[in-house]
Amino acid sequence: MTATPPPAELRQLALQALLEPDSQQKVLITLCLREKSATLLIATDANFKAPAGLPGCPARPELRSHLDVPKRSPFTPEGLAALLHALTHIEFNAINLALDAVWRFAGMPRAYYLDWLKVAAEEAQHFSLLCAHLQTMGYDYGDFPAHTGLWDMTQKTEGDVLARMALVPRTLEARGLDATPPLQAKLRKVGTLEALRAVDILDIILRDEIGHVATGNHWYRHLCALRGLDPLVTYTLLAKQYGAPRLKGPLNLAARRDAGFDEAELALLSANA
Repeated sequence: MTATPPPAELRQLALQALLEPDSQQKVLITLCLREKSATLLIATDANFKAPAGLPGCPARPELRSHLDVPKRSPFTPEGLAALLHALTHIEFNAINLALDAVWRFAGMPRAYYLDWLKVAAEEAQHFSLLCAHLQTMGYDYGDFPAHTGLWDMTQKTEGDVLARMALVPRTLEARGLDATPPLQAKLRKVGTLEALRAVDILDIILRDEIGHVATGNHWYRHLCALRGLDPLVTYTLLAKQYGAPRLKGPLNLAARRDAGFDEAELALLSANA
């Protein structure tokens, strides 16, 4: 008699997607996993051991410290391509961040895992949009060096889901809400068809990223409530403990409000920016 194979499990499949080094395959696996997520078992209480090789990344781009990535003017074709490549790399990292949030942390409600898988799928779509645009300009992902900053905080917070929610979606990814409008303004000044297409893509990304930060806010507050912690005080302590980067103003207050930051949080963030 043939043994029945164990049912497919979402967190383990998310880990397999995270380990995938080929960027296009990672996108396809992530989107497929999102499509069938409603039918998958989720081992919410299982503790999985982290394997070697996280996250799976292609051989290119060459990864450097952010201080060693050259600055180029977007007013030249190569400089514009380098800027768009940097954005593409951010979205590739964002796929990995969301997949890591799915597989790593046990003991969360089923909705938590489905929320972060949805985020991973939207980040995969953003990556695909930017890759396709780069290709119309004669470049591809991997053609410029890139930095590792986003994944560094993921490693720092791997031991505590509360710290992860506080410092990755609510801090690092929320910085994108602030940075996007000034970047779009600069691209409009460049004024080429390629730059204006990038503005349109950033509209899509900004819309979705508000939702991603809102997801981080929701689960951060859920965890604070479970642990009997004050969200405002706890955030300040976690930012200091884990060495979160200082915010740069001006803050996009409207987008942050849409993402679920309350007025007390915005006042504190604005004072520290």
